[in-house]
Amino acid sequence: MEFLTVLLPIFGIFALGYIGQKKIGFDTKTISTMALYLMSPVLVFRTFYTTKFDFDYLYLTFYTFALCFILIIIVYIVAFIQKYSRVETCGMILASSFMNNGNYGTPVILLLFGATGLESAIILMVIQQLVMCTVGVYYAAKGSPEGNGVRSAIRAVQRMPAIYGAFLGGCFQFLNVPLGNSVLEAIDLVANAAIPTVMIVLGMQLAKISIKNLAKGKVSFSLIIKLVISPIIAYLFTLFLPVDNMVKQIMIITAAMPTAANTTMYALQFNTEPEFVSSATLISTSLSLATLPIIFMIVL
Repeated sequence: MEFLTVLLPIFGIFALGYIGQKKIGFDTKTISTMALYLMSPVLVFRTFYTTKFDFDYLYLTFYTFALCFILIIIVYIVAFIQKYSRVETCGMILASSFMNNGNYGTPVILLLFGATGLESAIILMVIQQLVMCTVGVYYAAKGSPEGNGVRSAIRAVQRMPAIYGAFLGGCFQFLNVPLGNSVLEAIDLVANAAIPTVMIVLGMQLAKISIKNLAKGKVSFSLIIKLVISPIIAYLFTLFLPVDNMVKQIMIITAAMPTAANTTMYALQFNTEPEFVSSATLISTSLSLATLPIIFMIVL
């Protein structure tokens, strides 16, 4: 029952965006651009400024990037067999390779492990944000019909302000640069608004999807990779990484989280299969109501 109390607010925010788009109608790309270029960099800056780094970061950074790239390789294999186009392949990567361990995963870990587990969950969330604003943006831009492949994708990553927000936040923490209360309050206001804005955009995007046109085959492949294969790979990593048992449990559980809501924002911004990515995000989030309790029973 407590698990549902974590999820209900998430689905409530999705529903808010959905209803708003149906009843009023918004330019979702403009709102997405605002969240991507104005709000997310502030959120990333705050995360890197306030989170204390330790040695576990090295292991968890290796794990997070390695898991992401293994899932991407699996998507490429599926895409080769299914003869997907570049745009379809990049859309599949966005839908299958990035987990929602922020607004979804972190509360779940807090519920299961308390404050002790929350520290590891925050570390994974910070690293995942870095993965999203580099690897995620790269594939979103690479799959854009308006782009020219790898070159434009690299330029898109270089133009992403969240990367510089992460670098600046990390430098400020390392150099112990103090920020006044008024500055921190302003940062908190913008950072706290970033995640719900992204979730509302996802709800808006879902209002534009036609179930009849849903690519059921691609969605099925994406769900299997994200909800089944990903935690299995995470378990294999736990067999040799020198971290304690609780961290290993958290690694597996966060790997089983549904698709990150940020992928919809990237897909919408670069026009990389936004309908498919947003539908995969919602369906994986819905199915996680059934899959995550199974993961809990196995891991805990």
